[in-house]
Amino acid sequence: MKSQDIRKQFLQFFESKGHLIVPSAPIVTKDDPTLMFNNSGMAQFKEYFLGNGTPKSRRIADTQKCLRVSGKHNDLEDVGFDTYHHTMFEMLGNWSFGDYFKKDAINWAWELLTEVYKIPKDILYVTVFEGSKEENVPFDQEAYDIWKGLISEDRILLGNKKDNFWEMGDQGPCGPCSEIHVDIRSAAEKAEVSGKDLVNNDHPQVVEIWNNVFMEFNRKADGSLEKLPAQHVDTGMGFERLCMVLQNVQSNYDTDVFTPLIEKVETLTGAKYNSKAANDAEEKTNIAIRVIVDHVRAVAFAIADGQLPSNGGAGYVIRRILRRAIRYGFTFLDKKEPFINELVAVLANQMGEFFPEIKNQQSLVTNVIREEEASFLQKLVLGMDLLEDVVTETQGKEIEGAKVFKLYDTFGFPEDLTALILKEKGYTYDKAAFDIELKKQKDRSREANEVAKGDWIILTEGNTESFVGYDQTENEVKITRYRKVDSAKDGVQYQIVLDATPFYPEGGGQVGDRGVLTSANERIEILDTKKENNLIIHTTQELPENIEGTFTAIVNEKLRDNSASNHSATHLLHQALRTILGTHVEQKGSLVSPNYLRFDFSHFAKVTDEELQQVEGFVNARIQEHLPLIERRSIPFKQAVEEGAMALFGEKYGDNVRAIKFGESMELCGGIHVKNTADIWYFKIISEGAVAAGIRRIEAITNEAVKDYFAKQEKALEEINATLKNPQDTLKAVVSLQDENTKLKKQLEALLRDKAKNLKGDLAKELQDINGVQYLAKQVELDATGAKDLAYELGNLGTNLFLVLATVTDGKPMLTCYISKELVAEKGLNAGQVVRELGQYIQGGGGGQPFFATAGGKNAAGINEALSAAVEFVK
Repeated sequence: MKSQDIRKQFLQFFESKGHLIVPSAPIVTKDDPTLMFNNSGMAQFKEYFLGNGTPKSRRIADTQKCLRVSGKHNDLEDVGFDTYHHTMFEMLGNWSFGDYFKKDAINWAWELLTEVYKIPKDILYVTVFEGSKEENVPFDQEAYDIWKGLISEDRILLGNKKDNFWEMGDQGPCGPCSEIHVDIRSAAEKAEVSGKDLVNNDHPQVVEIWNNVFMEFNRKADGSLEKLPAQHVDTGMGFERLCMVLQNVQSNYDTDVFTPLIEKVETLTGAKYNSKAANDAEEKTNIAIRVIVDHVRAVAFAIADGQLPSNGGAGYVIRRILRRAIRYGFTFLDKKEPFINELVAVLANQMGEFFPEIKNQQSLVTNVIREEEASFLQKLVLGMDLLEDVVTETQGKEIEGAKVFKLYDTFGFPEDLTALILKEKGYTYDKAAFDIELKKQKDRSREANEVAKGDWIILTEGNTESFVGYDQTENEVKITRYRKVDSAKDGVQYQIVLDATPFYPEGGGQVGDRGVLTSANERIEILDTKKENNLIIHTTQELPENIEGTFTAIVNEKLRDNSASNHSATHLLHQALRTILGTHVEQKGSLVSPNYLRFDFSHFAKVTDEELQQVEGFVNARIQEHLPLIERRSIPFKQAVEEGAMALFGEKYGDNVRAIKFGESMELCGGIHVKNTADIWYFKIISEGAVAAGIRRIEAITNEAVKDYFAKQEKALEEINATLKNPQDTLKAVVSLQDENTKLKKQLEALLRDKAKNLKGDLAKELQDINGVQYLAKQVELDATGAKDLAYELGNLGTNLFLVLATVTDGKPMLTCYISKELVAEKGLNAGQVVRELGQYIQGGGGGQPFFATAGGKNAAGINEALSAAVEFVK
């Protein structure tokens, strides 16, 4: 069966069992601060398991894009070395929210696998939870008895807490699970070792394909378990592993999920993938190809769902995955030019029908990956040079672990690549010292992000909370639940939930509201508002004395109004960009705060000054038209799109949505907006620049921030006029100053050139003959340009010249090195290496060509020492 057919049959089977088929949520989470990525099929349904929301149906089935590269579920370092771990994978799942339980879940799993997919029963094993005295949870007799009616008892295995008790996290819903494992080894291998001895023992052909989790408990902050009010089923079947079984191959990478990508890599690199490697060299090639085809899927879908590579957070994880793929291609496939981006077309063709986002965003994804490849390949080359310097400086054959760590931490040069290069050169490094430095870094990172959350104290049972902030900024409220939070960063804080809050929670790019909670004798500041598992959570430094009292929740209206002004402006900006630059422009991210707005969009060229003026003028024209807000709180998604509403990429929309309209601008949006565009007052672009390949960013201000901006501009102009003695025409006076400055610069350059020529004769007399080299190292009173001219002038005098000149400009030292080309060719001298080493004396560095290079620094006091050390190169 083709993989597309396997996926379809799964969904059709559960649809026939009364399940609603829903699409995959984006791989990148937007409104869940506890997760960077969807790491399991159940992640998008957490609110239903927690009782904070009501699902569309009590029976749901889907296939979910998952990414496991951080936190508790981290498979990254296994990827490539085995054939069944992946960064991105599909999780086929069927869900019951308080409906069917163990009997139906187990029977349907067995029916699908053995009757629909026709997997032989004699290659399947199942596991059930053996129980735990520690947790006071008994052996799962019910699941055992159900399985006993379907499979022989010798194929029912007992699993411990590690393997057969599934938990969402340190806290939250959990329960025993029953796994289904498959043994696809040859008959001879089965005769030698029983499959039951290999279950859950990391054998590549005896693997788990389906896990039925029976959500019965809630894990509390103190580690204890309590019964959930309803029983749920959460199942997950690994799509790639299922394809391996049904396509009768021995590896996930031999399925048609991966073979088109592997074939493309072979074409691009000339390497050959052989799933049965004959030697170490072939296996290294296999590993590299597996890493690349796995990682490009993860990176491509993350970008398509809205997460660009960056230096922090989720963006850093995506960059790290891509760089791992690049360095495997660089090291083992000898690819020194970008090529991974060319796999995106294969991926889009292969998966675009079921996941249209990869097809729609194909051009963007390709360009972003190409840009990242080019950038990191340059860093790899730089890292090779830096490593060469480290080796040169080292006495003996072992490199300090701290230096290897610096290459890794500061320059992004991978440890395993360092180890490989050192081994080829006959060197080792202090691995223990490296690990100590790495642990220190991880400890610092963990401590900075460590958060301990207490259990929710429930004051009002049931899902009774609501949001009234579209209509009110003040409301009488009661606290329905609260908990204590202790973080290394913020200390002890409290999170509270209100029954009818006017506070808007962070979402859709807009920051959360701030304000106060007041009563007759108290005033509690609300520091931030976020949404987690469908609960609107307000953060405070303290709790009210009477937690069960009645309070008035008051939003900070000034901050709210400024945010609303900026949010409505982003909609008008989006419309302006599509009108002026073209309809290829799509929003790729935004930040809406009270102080400014940030808008990322797809466009493959710098926006010109003229275009920016047109965009600014377009938005301000809409402001001057006094367009009223037309808000539709609940409109069917399909109808809204048909009427022209913009649906943003990477967002998860329900059946009914909220549409915001200002004139011809119409977008799906849950944020806070002005009642009329006139409330924005004025729109001013502050900056425009590139974020990534094909992604531009505009930062702009509105309202109060614009008024402050204009006031500062006016004050600056007054100060300029005062400095210029209040000229009648400020611009004309500045232009005159610039013209005068240009003339003086030319005169100064001419004088310096003359000075360099005069110095030429004096310095020629100071040249020393050392081992046949005409040597000179001296500080001169010139600028960097003058030093370069002087070096070339001296170079014209003869051959075998080795020259180091030092200059100081505005307190900043610079070293200039000139070496005659015959010395470069015959003696192997290199000006770039010279300035790199001498640059250390002035606390700087640099580079250039073998015959000419410069290095700048911070410490002018080190010049004499640098000049004294220069002679060692010619001795």
